[in-house]
Amino acid sequence: MRVLLTGGAGFIGSVLANRLAGEGHTVLVLDDLSAGDPRRLRPEVLLTRGDVKDVPRLWTLLQGVDCVYHLAARVRVPESVHYPAEYNDVNVTGTVAVMEAVRDTGVRRVVFASSGALYGEQAHQPIDEQQTPNPNSPYGVSKIAAEYYVSTLGALYGIETVSLRIFNAYGPGQELPASYPPVIPQLLRQSQSGGSLVIQGDGTQTRDFCYVGDVVDALLTAATATAVNRAVINIGSGREVSINDLASCIARATGQYSGGDLRTSILHNHGQSGGVSRLVADVGLARRLLGWEPRTTLEEGLRLILEQDPRFRQDKR
Repeated sequence: MRVLLTGGAGFIGSVLANRLAGEGHTVLVLDDLSAGDPRRLRPEVLLTRGDVKDVPRLWTLLQGVDCVYHLAARVRVPESVHYPAEYNDVNVTGTVAVMEAVRDTGVRRVVFASSGALYGEQAHQPIDEQQTPNPNSPYGVSKIAAEYYVSTLGALYGIETVSLRIFNAYGPGQELPASYPPVIPQLLRQSQSGGSLVIQGDGTQTRDFCYVGDVVDALLTAATATAVNRAVINIGSGREVSINDLASCIARATGQYSGGDLRTSILHNHGQSGGVSRLVADVGLARRLLGWEPRTTLEEGLRLILEQDPRFRQDKR
């Protein structure tokens, strides 16, 4: 199979690209490298640096492609509040550009990486795909808008499409930017440096953390599954974890407990919002349509990060 990954040098995209290449597929990547890193990619992955809105470049790359994985996006929820126009431009306009180019080049299927963030605050948990999105950030708005474009344009142009609403993906190699860092690598860094673990809000807010290897399993299956055209499918662990419990789990994984006592302090930044109060995926549809199951527990995922990510490997301490 010949595939194109937009955003394929990013966290999830690079794991997917390397897995596909390892299985013998021809893998092309388009990435502007604003967050992606070419050093993540296997040598046989063919990387083009460029803008996802560059339709002539997309036409060139899409020749003979069987499936497009569209992962290119701006993804930081707090940042989107400050730069909604940029998030709309990349996440929405970029998606329309991809769909137009796919139409013009005859690609069979598009797998779109959507987000559980579009659900926002929901009274009923776990969240299933029938619940009405209630985004509380420009990022969430951009993802639901992009989903609608993928599904609608796919139906109009005769393109098979499937959107995976990915909840909080984590794993080795996850970006750790200076501003708006994801919670797991941020707490790992704080714990290993011996500092306090700082939690935004009171820490009772819950999330669904899904290991990147499990996410990639779902993406791979979505490219060839039958009876998924225009489907929207949750991808998560199905396990609800409070941020306070996450911090304790990270402290245990990094050896910050001694004799049952925590050797570091956990601080709460009540001046910052912790986001929506609860978020956990109902993954029943993924089981039925994709035959997919989340396999990696949070504890196992943290162990894999500590073993595989050179920034956190415990044998370096």
